[in-house]
Amino acid sequence: MVVGEITQKTDLLVIGAGPGGYAAAFRAADLGLDVTLVDDRMSPGGVCLFEGCIPSKVFLYLSELMEDARRARTMGVHFDEPRLDFDAIRKWKEQVVGKLSKGLSGLTVKRNIQWFQAKAVFEDSNTVRLIGSDVAHIKFSSAVVATGSVPQELEGIKTGDGRIMDSTGALGFEDVPETLLVVGGGYIALELGQVYASMGSRVSMAVRSRLLRTVDDDLVVPLEEKMADICEEIYLKTTVESCLETADGVEVVLKGEDGNSVKRIYGRVLIAVGRSPSTKDLGLENTLIKLDDRGFIAVNDRQQTDDSHIFAVGDVTKGPMLAHRAMRQGKVAAEVIAGMSSAYDVRAVPAVVYTDPQVAWCGLTEKEAQKQNIAFKAVRFPWGASGRAATMGISEGFTKLLLEPETGRVLGAGIVGRDAEALIAESVLAIEMGALAEDLAFSVHPHPTLAESQGEAAEIFLGTSIHFMGK
Repeated sequence: MVVGEITQKTDLLVIGAGPGGYAAAFRAADLGLDVTLVDDRMSPGGVCLFEGCIPSKVFLYLSELMEDARRARTMGVHFDEPRLDFDAIRKWKEQVVGKLSKGLSGLTVKRNIQWFQAKAVFEDSNTVRLIGSDVAHIKFSSAVVATGSVPQELEGIKTGDGRIMDSTGALGFEDVPETLLVVGGGYIALELGQVYASMGSRVSMAVRSRLLRTVDDDLVVPLEEKMADICEEIYLKTTVESCLETADGVEVVLKGEDGNSVKRIYGRVLIAVGRSPSTKDLGLENTLIKLDDRGFIAVNDRQQTDDSHIFAVGDVTKGPMLAHRAMRQGKVAAEVIAGMSSAYDVRAVPAVVYTDPQVAWCGLTEKEAQKQNIAFKAVRFPWGASGRAATMGISEGFTKLLLEPETGRVLGAGIVGRDAEALIAESVLAIEMGALAEDLAFSVHPHPTLAESQGEAAEIFLGTSIHFMGK
């Protein structure tokens, strides 16, 4: 240690101020701990707020508005073609992000959490060095690693300020290219592909296997049909052999399942093939923390690492990279550190793809049940039998429940269609409470609503449905 360098002490050091990090810091402060929060950004929020969840939902909402305007024509309501003011759109996005960022900063101050804009690197299991701060070292009793994730890159293809973008660059919306190739078939690729298509790009997709490959096939079909309608080309079971920026755009060589290659030129290319845990260059080798072969930090159900007073939450741990999962883990870590009996024992982590149609699911999927040899009965209530869906012109959706055959206990759920993001919450609660089909069916749902589709699905299982007589 250099003479004259400032060292501070804290009960809890949280490294990373995204949803998992600030949730851990806020909960710990509320429980009376002295908390220090470190992040290399100017304020809390992380990738979710500044480069991911929130900015993407701004654009997806605008995309949804334009799709609703087009749908309204079939109902007799006509609007002029939308005129896009990208400067104003970017300003709106910045206002939304700025408001939420200011709110998180204010909550940090109100809780007397010490904030450092810096990079933290472990020197040993009780000390970090701060890079970019007047305070050089922090000694801690406990620590939480919540450094999130970064976009994955394809070997030999660099993303940056040019025409080859990652998701962060794509949300900058410097312009809308005439043609765009989206590489990837996950939720980020699909959401951004729809956004750019709605803004006027002719979008193509190159997918290594299939769209949303880990999601049950029936949930993906309506979205596949929509993507086929709005995309110029969807290349399934296709890999990208090379991307080369030229004066005319990006020259891409695509290799299909049959081994044949084709060359195409696009105005821009978006690489959205997933995310990797941000665990490099943290000095973790100076601790007892163990990583798996993909760089994820190993933790137990209390979020403890192999260095028992160092915890990890969110995208740096194995599991779905979702902000709400990270927040729950952050609260668990804070409670354990404060001496409470707490554990991450969640049965149903909901996932949502904010496309049109939306796709949401929670609990057990059919694929998981089949892999684990778990008996289940799947029931589906088609929105073609829903009065509310008919009034909105969105009858292609459906609600699915996975139920234990003997007891009717709710094991999992999936919803395709408008507002699936909100509707899935009822199924999450049902799974967490160990509810049965009777509980959903006998709960009186308002009519006509999309929400009643979950009660209707339960009634199909019980044989008491009055609105649907199919399978």
